[in-house]
Amino acid sequence: MDTTREPAGGVRRRRECKSCTKRFSTVERVVESTPLVVKRGGRREAFNRDKILEGIRIACAKRPVSAEDIDRLVDHVEAQVVTLNKAEVSAREIGDMVLNGLRRLDEVAYIRYAIVYLNLKDLESVKKEIDKLLAER
Repeated sequence: MDTTREPAGGVRRRRECKSCTKRFSTVERVVESTPLVVKRGGRREAFNRDKILEGIRIACAKRPVSAEDIDRLVDHVEAQVVTLNKAEVSAREIGDMVLNGLRRLDEVAYIRYAIVYLNLKDLESVKKEIDKLLAER
């Protein structure tokens, strides 16, 4: 026998032991584990959705990109990271996910993010990235 109730903080189940027929309760909680992010220098830190959100917001500033589109992109990146099912994910992999999403969302925001993320230091490297973007159209 199994009945289910949903209290705050989890799912409470009332169960019955099949061998002794005693009744007992269990509380089940969803545990979402996000991996550690491995930075360029080898340092590790907890995955932080807010950092991704802030970077995307800066790239999309004064662009015709809605807050809902930004949230969807952040949700998509976070879901991809969790789907990898790894204990550690490189910051590079996450940055590439953001770049791919921005490429589809807004090309100017993509270039803004790429300048910082890909460390484009001069106009020539920015021009190459723009040419690559235009060639993909």
